[in-house]
Amino acid sequence: MAGPQARAAGWRALWCATAVVVLAVVAATAWPVPAQAGAVLDRVLQRGRLMVSVDPSYPPLSFTNGEGTLVGFDVDVGRKIAERLGVEVGFETPDWSAVLSGRWQGRWDLSVGSMTPTLERQQKLDFPAIYYSVPAALVVHAGNRTIRSAADASGKKIGVSEYSTYESYLTQTLAISVPNTPPFTFQIRDARIARFPDESTALKALATGDGRLDAALMALPPALAGIRDGLPLRVAAQPVFVEPLAVAIEKGDQEFGKRVAQAVESLHADGTLSRLSTQWFGTDFSH
Repeated sequence: MAGPQARAAGWRALWCATAVVVLAVVAATAWPVPAQAGAVLDRVLQRGRLMVSVDPSYPPLSFTNGEGTLVGFDVDVGRKIAERLGVEVGFETPDWSAVLSGRWQGRWDLSVGSMTPTLERQQKLDFPAIYYSVPAALVVHAGNRTIRSAADASGKKIGVSEYSTYESYLTQTLAISVPNTPPFTFQIRDARIARFPDESTALKALATGDGRLDAALMALPPALAGIRDGLPLRVAAQPVFVEPLAVAIEKGDQEFGKRVAQAVESLHADGTLSRLSTQWFGTDFSH
C-alpha cells in the first residue's frame, strides 16, 4: 500500500491529467474558436489555394449556371482576391448560418458573401474590408398599387431571407457601425415576417400573386435580377437603407486579415471592383 506522500503525488498527477482533458474539451467546444495569429495565412500560402465560401443560389452575386459552374459578382471577387494573394481559388457553399457561426474549422478561409458587418456579427467574425455597398429594396407584385413606399408596407406580410439584415430591419434590431454608412430609420412598422432560405425563393413566392406575401425586402441587385428574368414584380421603394458589404474571416488572424484588406484595396484602386460591379449589376456599387 502506498504511503501518504505517494498517494498525494498520485492524486496530483490524476488532477493534472484531468485538467488537461477538461481544457482540451473546452478548447474543442468553445464558440467561436479564434484562429491563431498567422495560422490561416500560413495554411493558405502552404496549400497554394484560398478556399472561399459563397452562396450557391444568390443571383447575380453567386449562383450555379446552366453548365453547373459557380458564377457571379462574389465569385469573381473571390477569384481576384486569391489572384492578389498569389494562390489558386476553390469554393465552398455552406449554409448561411454556418458562415455566421464563426466556427469554420478550416473548411474555408474567407467568406465573400455580400455580408453586412453588423454589431452582432462582429462578435463572431472579423471584417477586413468593405468591397461594395448596396441599397435595400422593397419589392412588390407588379399588380400591387397600394404599396408605393416603405411605410406603406407597415403591418403587411413581408418575405425576407432568414438570418439576414432585412429580417433584423423588420424586427428593428439592425445596427450597423461602419464609418460613412448613411443613417436610417425603421420605416416599416409591425411587419408580419415570412422567412425564406434565400432571396430567390422569396421572389418566386411573391411573384405568384396568390396573397402569401405582400412584399419582400432584400438587396437591390437580386431584386432587379428577378425582374430581368421575367418575374412580374416591381421595386416599390429604395433605398430603404444602405448596407456596406464586407469580406469576412474567422476571428484571430490579423496577418491574414491585413493581406486580405490589401488585396481588396488594390481591387478598388485599379478599378477591378468597379468593372465587376458594372458587369454584373449594370451600375457601379463599388464606391
